Amino acid sequence: MDPGKQSGAPPAAWSGEKSSMGQAPPPPPYQDNLNPGFPQTGLGYPQPAPGYPLQGYPVQSPGAGYEQQAYPMGGQYPATMSTVTVQPTVYVAQGPLANPVNDYLGYSIFTMLCCCLPLGIAALIFSISAREANHIGDRMSAERSSRTARTLNHVALGLGICGLILTIVYVAVVTTTLMK
Repeated sequence: MDPGKQSGAPPAAWSGEKSSMGQAPPPPPYQDNLNPGFPQTGLGYPQPAPGYPLQGYPVQSPGAGYEQQAYPMGGQYPATMSTVTVQPTVYVAQGPLANPVNDYLGYSIFTMLCCCLPLGIAALIFSISAREANHIGDRMSAERSSRTARTLNHVALGLGICGLILTIVYVAVVTTTLMK
């Protein structure tokens, strides 16, 4: 075997480069995004139509740097710093209503215990809501909760009275039929 000849090596006329015949050009070299947070520009990236700036991004004219902008009227910004005065924050809080709305709390407790438990519980919740709105000073919410509590209490009382009347009639009918 001859040491000058290597088996499997290409002939000297061949180079290590591939032929570009029938192949696409190589991709451009990798570059980091020069403007982080802004869209990439160049080949392979969508370009805005002529005359339209990129939406949502500041437009900077070519060659413009980050130098100080000119002061209006052609001068420079004043060299002296002015004082900034900050006004204190004022919080307006309402106090309790001078004329509170009726909350029907006692009525709600009565209907809950004696008439109709589910409607009494709902009326109690709205009564407490009306009481809290009175305490905060929210008249509209207090009136709405009070009206709902009153309606639920009336319905619960009506159901309780009807239930009591039906129970009395039932007992009277059953006892009269048993006596005969």
